[in-house]
Amino acid sequence: PLLGDPNAPVHKHVTPHYIQRAAEEIGMPNMVTAVLASYRGYDTFGETFVIFTAGIAVLLLLGARAGPENRPGPSAIRDHLVLRVVVKLLIPLILLYALYVQFHGDFGAGGGFQAGVIFATGFVLYDLVFGEGEARIVVPPAWLPRLGALGVLLYGGVGLVALFRGKPFLDYSALAHDPVHGQHWGILIVEVGVGITVFSII
Repeated sequence: PLLGDPNAPVHKHVTPHYIQRAAEEIGMPNMVTAVLASYRGYDTFGETFVIFTAGIAVLLLLGARAGPENRPGPSAIRDHLVLRVVVKLLIPLILLYALYVQFHGDFGAGGGFQAGVIFATGFVLYDLVFGEGEARIVVPPAWLPRLGALGVLLYGGVGLVALFRGKPFLDYSALAHDPVHGQHWGILIVEVGVGITVFSII
C-alpha cells in the first residue's frame, strides 16, 4: 500500500486493536506508553540494550579513566559566582523534573528514555560549571557502566520473572494476581531500568 493509505491493512487490523483495547488490556491512559513498554516490550528492551552497548563501546574507545580526581577540572565559567549559585538552585529542580517525567509516563508524555536524558542533563550542567574533577567526585565514572548494566538487567529480569511464572518473556501480567496490575508493575519496573541505563550512558 501507498504511504499513509487509510485502507492499508495496518489501519484496518493492528491500529484499531491498539486504540480500542489498550486501556482495557494494559490499564493505563497513555496509549504510547502501553504500546512502547508492553506491546512492543521486546523492541524497547532491544533499544535499551543497544544504548548500553553503544555507550560502553564509546567509553572503551575513549579510554575513560575510572578513578575520581580530587583536583578541580578546567572550567572557563567556574569563577562566575552568580552562575554557580543559579546552577545550584536549578540542578535539584532538573532532577525533580526528571523523576516526574519518569513516574508520570503512565499518564502523559514521559518515560525512561526522556527521564534518563533529563537526569543526565543535570549532571552535565554540574560538570560544565563546576569542572570535571568535582563531577567525578559526585558521580564516580566507575559507577556509570555498572548502572547501565543494572538498568538492562532490571529490564531483562522482569522478563525472566514472567518466564519462571509460566508466562511468555516480558508478559507483565505474571507479576500480579490481576493482569492489569501486573502490567502496571511491569511497565514501571522496565521504565526505571530504561531510565537508569539512559542516564548512565549519557
